[in-house]
Amino acid sequence: MNQIFDSLQQFWQFTGFANCSWQNLVMIAIGIVFITLAIVKEWEPLLLVPIGFGMIVGNIPMFPGLNIGIYEDGSVMNILYQGVRQGWYPPLIFLGIGAMTDFSALISQPRLVVIGAAAQMGIFGAYLLALAVGFAPNEAGAIGIIGGADGPTAIFLSSKLAPDLMGAIAVSAYSYMALVPVIQRPIMLLLTSKKERLIRMEKPRQVSQREKIMFPIIGFLITAFIVPSGLPLLGMLFFGNLLKESGVTRRLAETARGPLIDVVTTLIGLTVGASTQADKFLSGKSVLIFGLGLLSFVIATASGVLFVKFMNLFLKEGRKINPLIGNAGVSAVPDSARVSEVVGRESDPDNHLLMNAMAPNVAGVIGSAVAAGILLGFLG
Repeated sequence: MNQIFDSLQQFWQFTGFANCSWQNLVMIAIGIVFITLAIVKEWEPLLLVPIGFGMIVGNIPMFPGLNIGIYEDGSVMNILYQGVRQGWYPPLIFLGIGAMTDFSALISQPRLVVIGAAAQMGIFGAYLLALAVGFAPNEAGAIGIIGGADGPTAIFLSSKLAPDLMGAIAVSAYSYMALVPVIQRPIMLLLTSKKERLIRMEKPRQVSQREKIMFPIIGFLITAFIVPSGLPLLGMLFFGNLLKESGVTRRLAETARGPLIDVVTTLIGLTVGASTQADKFLSGKSVLIFGLGLLSFVIATASGVLFVKFMNLFLKEGRKINPLIGNAGVSAVPDSARVSEVVGRESDPDNHLLMNAMAPNVAGVIGSAVAAGILLGFLG
């Protein structure tokens, strides 16, 4: 009988109930909230469902030494996590993004590229704020990239500069990407007047196939020569776009923007979520990172809108730009461009800004990768 009780006691020690802490329960609850928001509100479900479930997976209490946790070398979860830790997944996602992105709006209106550049002020603004509150320069750089509203870029940079903060940075970046409509709309309305919101822009011109093919080659050469350290992201982005536009690699483009990006997005979401183990994630630093991430997103949105207003001071009537597309300078494609369209139509139901907003939006994708390369260049 004693042997049976000893066996049951030993079994109990290996259960999650025996090893559970309140911190584990808090993180599991947060994971459930993420899944609920994704399903009920449909906020970035392709990101929040894997991340939310990953949080639950990563916070199942376990007896130490079972070699199944994400931070235990050689475990299955640890092997999958190496794609995040070593920065393998983000370039593959950029390959898929390039294969599904149409740069026509940017090619037809090259002046709008500066809006995408202006929105990157959120990255460098948050970098300075993070330095001011005591983060090390490499940590501040990794935190700042949250302002680009680009999860893969945030993961890539944090894997190089601050791997210990990667979980908080990645979850913060993806969370704010899901909250794009909630965060950006009030900022846009606050910084623009009724008259400015009514500005109508001419439709983008038709772009030739030759221009579409030349753009990824020329764009890659220019950006890679400026920031060679951004090569993994920029190279895959423009390569994916060349696969799409060349017209002779349709199967490769379809694979990159379909099965490949779906598999990698699933793995990156699940493993990033699982990396938020309570003992490593619940800290004052994580809360501070979330706060700085929100500030960086606000600065990025405001910078884009205010820069358009500044440009309009030098533009003639008929050539002015609607400041509502300034928010689209962040890298959240196409969500931030949709916000421009929705807010614009609230003021004028017949004013369609989506195609114009796509120009700074895709410029923001390039801009965030360039910004990451700059930070990696002098902090790496």
